[in-house]
Amino acid sequence: MHAPVWAISLILALIPHTFGAIGPRTELVISNAAIAPDGYTRDAVVVNGIFPGPLITGKKGDHFQINVVDNLTNHTMLKTTTIHWHGFFQKGTNWADGPAFVNQCPIASGHSFLYDFHVPDQAGTYWYHSHLSTQYCDGLRGPLVVYDPHDPQAHLYDVDNDQTVITLADWYHVAARLGSKFPTADSTLINGLGRSMSTPTATLAVINVQHGKRYRFRLVSISCDPNYVFSIDGHSMTVIEVDGVNSQPLNVDSIQIFAAQRYSFVLNANQPVENYWIRATANFGPGGLAVLRYKGAADEEPTTTQSPSVNPLVETNLHPLKRMPVPGRPVAGGVDKAINLAFSFNGSNFFINNATFIPPTVPVLLQILSGAHLAQDLLPPGSVYSLPPRSSIEITMPALLPGSPHPFHLHGHVFAVVRSAGSTSYNYHDPIFRDVVSTGTPVNGDNVTIRFETNNPGPWFLHCHIDWHLDLGFAVVMAEDIADVKAANPVPHAWSQLCPIYDSLGDGDH
Repeated sequence: MHAPVWAISLILALIPHTFGAIGPRTELVISNAAIAPDGYTRDAVVVNGIFPGPLITGKKGDHFQINVVDNLTNHTMLKTTTIHWHGFFQKGTNWADGPAFVNQCPIASGHSFLYDFHVPDQAGTYWYHSHLSTQYCDGLRGPLVVYDPHDPQAHLYDVDNDQTVITLADWYHVAARLGSKFPTADSTLINGLGRSMSTPTATLAVINVQHGKRYRFRLVSISCDPNYVFSIDGHSMTVIEVDGVNSQPLNVDSIQIFAAQRYSFVLNANQPVENYWIRATANFGPGGLAVLRYKGAADEEPTTTQSPSVNPLVETNLHPLKRMPVPGRPVAGGVDKAINLAFSFNGSNFFINNATFIPPTVPVLLQILSGAHLAQDLLPPGSVYSLPPRSSIEITMPALLPGSPHPFHLHGHVFAVVRSAGSTSYNYHDPIFRDVVSTGTPVNGDNVTIRFETNNPGPWFLHCHIDWHLDLGFAVVMAEDIADVKAANPVPHAWSQLCPIYDSLGDGDH
């Protein structure tokens, strides 16, 4: 007996949510669709028909070839797009990093572009998202995992698969470009499902475990704005990875995770067979819930209660699993080049050292390839910093109050967090390395300080990962080893065609 066509269609529609993982060679079709992740239907940007986008997976050393097909039709959420593969160094492929007007021109609707890059020496938890204006807030965001067949911490867990990835997302009922400048989310989604004030009975995600097994959960904040305190009633968590960096096991009972950060934690399913609330409490706006369901528990909502956190994650307690030397000398400013970034806000735009980032019409990478080699010749004015090759760099970021805490992300690197938010001490010995750091608050006198080595020629974006703030200019470009950018990053012909195609579009097709 054959299943009816509608049943097959329904099954196919559910497959990405159920199984999902694709890659490392795959195709992403970007389109518009009406979806209702929290029970409220709105038009959105989807990837292969779903939100969040499908889980992309690969192994350490893999060659990723991801063809992005732009089938967008709704100008309100932009018809062009780019995709950033968050956390990858893109050494030799700066052109594939994704930020619009820094590393490429956007892909036009009706066109496609192949992101072709290698991941030779990285493994861990990553994600991908649009890097054009505020488009990812409308749905173009999804998880990406690179597995290490020789994971040095594999002995700590039994299960690590597609079903142990947990995404946290803020969701809005109004499209990003139609709402307020600083909107408040209508709901928080865990694995793409949640509830809003108007939809209190919407379906929640269920994460299944079996008593006696240890699970490596990969927690990914695909948030546009809020940070979350993540916890699971009745369970502790052992953090073992931070933004793709293996970390010494650290036992906690809650994890504050900022936009774009990732953590792997081991959960020992050693509690009575029951249902337990998974909670993501937002720093503003509604929080999110999901269900941790032990095999054998009833198909019902939990009745568990949340205990006060007595052992929260503190960034200064995180340390790399294997020694990672901090660039420079163990004193403040003890580097080849030190840069202080003074943040400010004038009520409408954010500024770094008195410059607000306005996307140039010619991508920074193309400017460099075309012969512009001095920072003062690179656009936008005041927003491009030239970094010398093979040098130690220190960046200090005194906290700014409006919209704080601001999570800052550096492309092309992980960096040592030598001074963390909430701390006045400096650690030059064994600080955690990561790619997104909270810059804290002025109330705490925060002056978050990071260090990295310039070993990756190219222009790399450094920006606030609250997407509304980035759109208001809260960014700079670190142009690393400008003289060697061209030789280090040969660009494909298709990349060179992106700008002429984009520049020929009318405003209604951007």
